[in-house]
Amino acid sequence: MPQPMKQLDPGASPQEWFGNELRRLRLEQGLSAKALGRLVQVSDDMILAIEKGKYPSCRRDVVQRLDDALGTGGLLDRAWPMVFGNRDADRKRADADKASTRRGEGPTQASTGRILGRDEPTLRPGSQEPVIRRSFLQIGGLAAIAPLNFTDVFAPAELSLPAHVNPSHVDQVLAVATSISGMDNELGGGGVVRDVAARAMQWSAGLLQAQFPEHLRTDLFAAVSRLGIVVGASAFDAYHHDEATQTFRFAADCAEEAGDWHLRAKTYSFLARQAVWIGAPDDGLTYAEKGLVRSDRLTATEQAMLHTARARAFGKMGNVRDTMAAVGAADEAFTRARPAEDSPWMTYYDTAQHNGDTAHALFDLAILAGQDPGRAARRFGTAVKGHTDAYKRSRAISRTKLASLLMAKGDPHQAAALGHDALNEVGRLTSRRAVDDLRQLGRFASKHRTIQEASALRDRIAATVSA
Repeated sequence: MPQPMKQLDPGASPQEWFGNELRRLRLEQGLSAKALGRLVQVSDDMILAIEKGKYPSCRRDVVQRLDDALGTGGLLDRAWPMVFGNRDADRKRADADKASTRRGEGPTQASTGRILGRDEPTLRPGSQEPVIRRSFLQIGGLAAIAPLNFTDVFAPAELSLPAHVNPSHVDQVLAVATSISGMDNELGGGGVVRDVAARAMQWSAGLLQAQFPEHLRTDLFAAVSRLGIVVGASAFDAYHHDEATQTFRFAADCAEEAGDWHLRAKTYSFLARQAVWIGAPDDGLTYAEKGLVRSDRLTATEQAMLHTARARAFGKMGNVRDTMAAVGAADEAFTRARPAEDSPWMTYYDTAQHNGDTAHALFDLAILAGQDPGRAARRFGTAVKGHTDAYKRSRAISRTKLASLLMAKGDPHQAAALGHDALNEVGRLTSRRAVDDLRQLGRFASKHRTIQEASALRDRIAATVSA
């Protein structure tokens, strides 16, 4: 039987009054929290948290979408300043106080994002404060995106930033983004890749502080957004998760400023994948659905990418029905993909990538919900065969996951052979994600203590990941 809803006390606080009104309006419309969440592109958990007064800093654009979905005539939006506005103002005053103490910071040139008209960057539930451009420009801010041992020797004075930005600087940002992306896919996100990425991000974000002609604004913000996505992905792979999240949000803000729906979608795709990876699939689902806002403006490949992120979130929850529906939506979109319509940086999302990404969602169903492992195995097999040396990390991860699937649900002898192949490739990478997948394979192998091949693989994994 469904549990009774928690009784709310609308007199306890402005947040609880607001939550009580939201619940009343939702129930009057006959909507579940999940249905309302889908209408406004947030998760059902977020809706329920708002209703319980447990969501202290709800963004105004979310409240306005709630008004639209519930047909309130603007009731909730009118209440927003009383309920959430003071907290928002406090945070903005704190940001202004911090900004006033920074050395050498000139006036910014950013304006409100052009896509959704946001008045603040996107926040994930439980996050502290938005990432704004200044956090990448202050001396102390370098610690957020570079190894600590660089903060003393690498200061803005060494950046050789131009006084005036011209098209060649935009070209440089795009070129370094392409270069770092290639290194990241081939070598992993740690080591020298991380160091190069941090320096490039600092310099490129610094361009936004310089003077630039208005006609260059869109291209400049788009280029910095593209680099932010690459640098965030590298940090994610190296398990510098706070840094990755900050950089992705910064990239999202730049995409908004550029009015670039494609970069915006890519940013939310990465935020979704990272959230799923660190055990927050509901946040991941929210990010993926935000990326799909106005999906008519996205290419079919981008739609497939975001539906895959939804599938991975549902898969991590063990939700069979919604995972399969999301995989189906991703497959359908991918059948409509036309590479000529995609940006150059979307070329990675080919048949191998699509199969590997959807296989991750199906893998979780096989492990968590007892579903047919064959569906995931076939897709992982296609990914392993299709990934070239330019995408060694993706190939290694798919091979490791296939070995894990076979070790858990199939032939451990075959799994051991695949596992050794995966180890040979992962050993040359600096990818924490790839290493964690090896640890999972080792745990599955440890259940076959009487099988010599499985025991040998487990011992080799233990020696490799501890080295």
